[in-house]
This record gives sequence, C-alpha cells and structure tokens, in this order.
Amino acid sequence: MPSAKKLVIKVTAGADAPERCSQAFTVAAVAVASGIEVSLWLTGESAWFSLPGRAAEFELPHSAPLPDLIESIQAGGRITLCTQCAARRDITEKDVIEGVRIAGAQVFVSEIMADDVQALVY
Repeated sequence: MPSAKKLVIKVTAGADAPERCSQAFTVAAVAVASGIEVSLWLTGESAWFSLPGRAAEFELPHSAPLPDLIESIQAGGRITLCTQCAARRDITEKDVIEGVRIAGAQVFVSEIMADDVQALVY
C-alpha cells in the first residue's frame, strides 16, 4: 500500500559533485518505486539536467544511469526546476524535458511545509 507521506528532495549538485548528485536522484527513484510521493527540485548545477540530453552526459561508476533515474522519478513523481536557477542559465519552459515544471521558492516552501512531508537537501 502506498505511503501517505511525501518526500521533497532539493538537489543542488550536478557534475561538479557527482556522488552527491547521484545520491539525490537515486533516493528519489527508490522512494517513487516504494510508493512514496516524490517532488525532486533541481537547483544550482543540477538545473542542467532539466535539458534534453544533459543527463546522458553524466557518468559515475557503479551508479544507475541518470536518464533511467529521471524516467523512474517522472513515472510516479514530479521534477521541478528552480525559477531563479533556470533564469541564471537562460533555461525556459520550452527548453526543458517534457514533464519538468519551473517554479519558485513559494511553491517549494508550500511543499515542504505540508503535513506528512520529509525534506532532504543534497
């Protein structure tokens, strides 16, 4: 039976900190597979993974391929790109992978302050 709890994960790391980045995506994918509602926020350097093809460029030995993790997360969760992070990188709604939304701090705060929510930052 799916859990009533929600997990909000904010990932700030990208190719600059591959282990931290991979951990965030892995935890999100495992949580979705476990029936937990997941909201993954791409901020900082992870913002680049909102673009088509960028996740395929990411490599980390002994970790699941990032495109597979993103697909798993999208199958049962939501991926959001930070508004300011997108603007700083000239990323718009038309640029991102299908299903990725762009939203700001107000939405993030709303999500993490809801009942039965756990939040993680990577």
